Amino acid sequence: MQNLAHAEDCSCKEKRDATFLPPKKLPANSRYSTLLLERQKTLGSSDLWEQVKLPEGANEDEWIAIAVIDFFNDLNLLTMALKDCCTHETCPRMSAGLYTFAWCDGDRVKTPTKMSAPDYLEHLMTWVEGELNNEAFLPVKAGAPFPTNYRKGMRVIFKRLFRIYAHVFHSHFNDFVVGEADAHLNHSFKHFIYFVKEFSLVDSAELEPLKELVNLCMEQRLRSKGKKVA
Repeated sequence: MQNLAHAEDCSCKEKRDATFLPPKKLPANSRYSTLLLERQKTLGSSDLWEQVKLPEGANEDEWIAIAVIDFFNDLNLLTMALKDCCTHETCPRMSAGLYTFAWCDGDRVKTPTKMSAPDYLEHLMTWVEGELNNEAFLPVKAGAPFPTNYRKGMRVIFKRLFRIYAHVFHSHFNDFVVGEADAHLNHSFKHFIYFVKEFSLVDSAELEPLKELVNLCMEQRLRSKGKKVA
């Protein structure tokens, strides 16, 4: 995370105003308390694949809830690092190479609308924050049931969060290199891919903008697994 502090020194000179969201935290006495403590055992491990696996006896829906909050907070920092480099002028469309993304949330924006990358990112992060703050969708109290649309809703969230990585790698990777934040970006992306692959949260077709990077991550995982077996 330290490297992100340097990301603001990227080569872009243009400035834009932006509102960055506060980190999302689960209440200390919530239903997730025990699982959060369990997760602490693997934090800092070099084996990302082990980090994403469901702890023995844990509830999968709760594990996904904890993870999506971690990824939301991490991507919030990454978008903050883009504030000088990703502007209406440099990125008039939210895109990733040949792919262009239109925003629609059915509330603030009711029909798919193409917009600049900074506007898209603002809509996306604000929308995700709203979903995570909605206890009808992400229950906090012990015993409260997860809604029937929970997994479907999580798949939409992860699909849209992936688009941040897609835009960054296609349009701003060199900025992260200059800002000495590329190592954190790569680590964050690999962690994300391992998690969505482990729990089938993003369809392969949605990963196409970064297909080669995704394949590289999975190849690295297989090589690492092979070394352990040997």
